[in-house]
Amino acid sequence: RGAIAARMDNANGYRGWDFWVQGRRVGTHIVSAWSGDAIKVVTKNQVAGKEWVHVAVTYNGSKTAAGVKIYVNGTLQETNVESDTLKGSIKTRVPFKIGQRNDSDPLSGFGLQDLRLYQSELKPEEVTALGRSALFAAVLSKPAEQRTDAEKNELYNWWLDAKDEPYRTATARLAGLEKEFNDIKARGTIAHVMEEKPEPAMAFVLARGEYDKRKDQVAPATPAILPAFPGDTPRNRFGLAKWLLQADHPLTSRVTVNRYWQEIFGTGLVKTAGDFGISGEIPSNQELLDWLAVDFRENGWNVQRLFKQIVMSNTYRQAAITTPVKREKDPDNRFLSRGPRFRMDAEMVRDTALASSGLLVAKIGGPSVKPYQPSGVWEAIAMDVSNTRSYQHDAGEGLYRRSLYTFWKRMAPPASMDIFNATNREQCTIRRERTNTPLQALVTLNDDQFVEAARHLAQLALISKTSTSDRIDFITERLISRSFRPEERAIAEASLADLLAQYQNDPEDAKKLISVGESKADPSLDPQTLAAWTMLVNELMNLDEVLNK
Repeated sequence: RGAIAARMDNANGYRGWDFWVQGRRVGTHIVSAWSGDAIKVVTKNQVAGKEWVHVAVTYNGSKTAAGVKIYVNGTLQETNVESDTLKGSIKTRVPFKIGQRNDSDPLSGFGLQDLRLYQSELKPEEVTALGRSALFAAVLSKPAEQRTDAEKNELYNWWLDAKDEPYRTATARLAGLEKEFNDIKARGTIAHVMEEKPEPAMAFVLARGEYDKRKDQVAPATPAILPAFPGDTPRNRFGLAKWLLQADHPLTSRVTVNRYWQEIFGTGLVKTAGDFGISGEIPSNQELLDWLAVDFRENGWNVQRLFKQIVMSNTYRQAAITTPVKREKDPDNRFLSRGPRFRMDAEMVRDTALASSGLLVAKIGGPSVKPYQPSGVWEAIAMDVSNTRSYQHDAGEGLYRRSLYTFWKRMAPPASMDIFNATNREQCTIRRERTNTPLQALVTLNDDQFVEAARHLAQLALISKTSTSDRIDFITERLISRSFRPEERAIAEASLADLLAQYQNDPEDAKKLISVGESKADPSLDPQTLAAWTMLVNELMNLDEVLNK
């Protein structure tokens, strides 16, 4: 045991490096101060005894154990990392020594021949060539017919690695692609996929529904009232998908178009969007539903085209204003005598506030985020050992992502979305309930997310515009896509004057208001003025025209 070669100052925390052997295992120390600032790497396997072996160590200077490679006879060895904490310098003034460290016992029980040091890290193929040169010389000294297949393969592989330029280029490109693949894989998440079993699953008629009383076996099939299953497709999920999308299928395109119509108008052409059967409601306009369904299918199931087609129609662009005659003859707007008017879904209410204020982060994808939430919601229902007992909202962009990405705890959904009738996700919901409660107004008036959005929009108005009238126009155009009429503007200006007077008399209250939320108020703006405009924007965000479609 002992050092093969070293430049290490034992008296100064073993600063330096060594290449050593212990128990026929080879390793290296790279030390700034042992043992808290050092690298130690040792081979898992022992080297052969009573014969010459070629041992090489390379290091890329990265101050990590991953940068150390140990080879025996040109083959990279598996290693144990016993220390990986190097941070400081390993420079030392002690001399380089062969066969021992600075003042330690010399190497014993091993022979040493042909020691070489290189100024840069050798490539793996270079180490291989060095480590196997003696082997190659012995093989090449034999007549070709006496060489074994293993020896021939060894020579051929070395020639490919060291001499064949096209192979080396292809190998380098492969290594680059593998690194790129591993980088992509490391930053992604696992996605589970399914594949068909070699043998289809068996199903049986069960007597009285009891699982252990099987009767006749049942084959995969579709309802007889619907088109026949394509004869050239397998009876599996792939075949079912083709059956659903075949041209003579009466339901797929109609159901899909009806769902999108419901999304836009609030009620589908078939009101019972989840039931197209005999217990469902008949279409309010059968011809329109049929035409839209066929057009949707024949144009490649293009959802964007369908939405554009509907929202640019005269029917959709009607005013939502009603009259006594319309209320009498078309109370539920089933005949589309006026434009749609209904409160937006929970996610849309929040996202609209963020988007109009300029706070919405448009990033797509990624893990769930945790925006603002009242304290104590999770604690009230969580078990003591739960890993989601306490809620800690995110910082930065996680507060302003689309509501689609909000973390969802099944027993305690986000309070603000729950109040606006977001579904509990325990079952598929075709049509959400819409309620109108005082709690909803308390959310949009007092929730940190909405107050911060109001302040941010007020800041934008104060910075970009100079007159009160222009600032009000700037705000309303972002919220309701129009300027106020004279009577509306007068109400807003009167409200602003009252708010300015209030906050000028109570500057501390103004500071508290503009400090809501993680984003900071613009220090160049007068706090009282910003607070008054924040409250005005907060009022305007609660207009029916903002919260309703």
